[in-house]
Amino acid sequence: MPIDPSTLRQSTRTSAAAAAALNRWRSARFGLFIHWGLYAIPAGVWRGKRVPYIGEWLMFREKIPVSTYSKLAARFNPVRFDAAAIVRLAREAGQRYLVITAKHHDGFAMYDSPSNPYNVVAATPWAHDPMRDLARECKKQGVTLCFYYSQDLDWHHPDGAWNTWDYDVKKKNSDRYLREKVYPQLRELLTQYGPVGLIWFDTPLTISREQSAAIRAFVKKIQPGCLVSGRVGHGMGDYGIPRDNQMPPGRLPGDWEVCATLNHTWGYKTHDHDWKSVENLVRTVVESASKNANYLLNIGPKADGTVPAASVARLRGVGRWLKANGASIYGTSPSPFAHDFPWGRMTTKGRTLYLHFFSKPSRHFELRGLLTRVLGASPLLAPKRALPVAQDKDPATGTPRLQIDLAGVRFSGPVTVVALRLAGAPAVVPGPIQEPDGVLSLLTAEARVGADRGQPKLKVTPIGFTSKWTETTDWLEWDATVLQPGRFNVELVTTHQHLEPWSSGHTARIAAAGKTLRRKIVRDAELDYTQKAYFPRIITRMGRIEVLQPGRFNLRLHLDKILPQPKDKPLWDDLSPLVVQVRLVPVK
Repeated sequence: MPIDPSTLRQSTRTSAAAAAALNRWRSARFGLFIHWGLYAIPAGVWRGKRVPYIGEWLMFREKIPVSTYSKLAARFNPVRFDAAAIVRLAREAGQRYLVITAKHHDGFAMYDSPSNPYNVVAATPWAHDPMRDLARECKKQGVTLCFYYSQDLDWHHPDGAWNTWDYDVKKKNSDRYLREKVYPQLRELLTQYGPVGLIWFDTPLTISREQSAAIRAFVKKIQPGCLVSGRVGHGMGDYGIPRDNQMPPGRLPGDWEVCATLNHTWGYKTHDHDWKSVENLVRTVVESASKNANYLLNIGPKADGTVPAASVARLRGVGRWLKANGASIYGTSPSPFAHDFPWGRMTTKGRTLYLHFFSKPSRHFELRGLLTRVLGASPLLAPKRALPVAQDKDPATGTPRLQIDLAGVRFSGPVTVVALRLAGAPAVVPGPIQEPDGVLSLLTAEARVGADRGQPKLKVTPIGFTSKWTETTDWLEWDATVLQPGRFNVELVTTHQHLEPWSSGHTARIAAAGKTLRRKIVRDAELDYTQKAYFPRIITRMGRIEVLQPGRFNLRLHLDKILPQPKDKPLWDDLSPLVVQVRLVPVK
């Protein structure tokens, strides 16, 4: 589901009803995404060949004519669909809201749509509305019902975006498409099923700012408390959404939602069995919450309506962890630190700071940069077991240090939580601080942007990547705290989406500790990363520097050579270098 980068901005337009809904949505932290439609019938196989791309984009990628694709409706008879079981699965997984595809890009409505006959009731032998079943069960079981709706791409309607094999682009009229199909169907979704938590719009690739604003206003007029996702376009959403399967590298400003797959597809594919582990999924729940993002995790039911057993098992595995540890996720605020930690992540709730350990640390754990006094510490699952704590300051830099004696704490997978009781709301030292393992991570989100002359064109996106880095005079600069000086290997970390041949080849220059390092950006290694399906972390080894004393440390990054962007680049991609961070790793 590629998106226009403008959807990364967030709207500040909120009514009281929307504000209350947003608070409920924030508190939920974890939701179930469901991609289900006619594409579940071919299930990733077309004309006897397995397709390598996501299942729900079959019609577009194979350029299947409307007259051919629409015949799938006559074969759609999911008699094993069980709304009660699906909503119960969401509850067992600890997911508090459910988003299902009411209409995806193929234009087929998965509900009773009186305004358009191309729908699951009028066009299939099943002749049944699954959304009515889900609405009833969500109300009964206490899960918030939400709908996905593709407001721009529609490969079935003559005026919908991106079907160029059946329809003449020059004759398309997007206003007519909105008037004839989108607005009537949105009205149906917002009036036929009771309260709707949100409309999850998607891929605003050709839609105008005025059209996005009108769609938002239309939804709010009918249901003021219904949220609008960031992909309505042009910053009009109630919250932001990074790209699919993308985990931002640090804490995010504002409200966000990470949407991700269990394997490599959204709609069901018979041959995609590369499932994420329960450990990966639990850690992603934690990481999302630590960065002020909800986690919307997808399942793709089969054409018969059943959910793959592997999906069920993994969701239930996440649910078991949340049942025991949910206090550290539901209703929490993000980490007080802008950066990540090598040992795990943090969430907060009032005066409680939750430390989520992804692996067993050393007995004497040290956290640097917390200013607030700690009154006590204990394992979340053993609240009566007090852990010894001590706070002091590094003598050379004055950096606050917290030591916790973790002797006797049982660390078991996938994540172990320790709760800290604080004397007040958590306050921290701003900026990057060298970790006890000696590594210093300089995230792009914590950098200053500047230029050798004039105003920089370079931007840092809300999700912490560089954008529009087209001028060699622009730069990023960091001020950090070093506690343990010495020799360091300097690594530049970049990312991209399926653009390896092009994204390599820029030349980077780093100035730090009285030395200049210059090297072409290449793939020397890949950084271990929670969500690396689409956006890996690529390491370029820049060279070595020596820091002689503790204290403030400055580093500046330039690009001396920037490759021109290809003229045929996708509409949704900013193909300028995407810098994530610079890492200083001590030489062993």
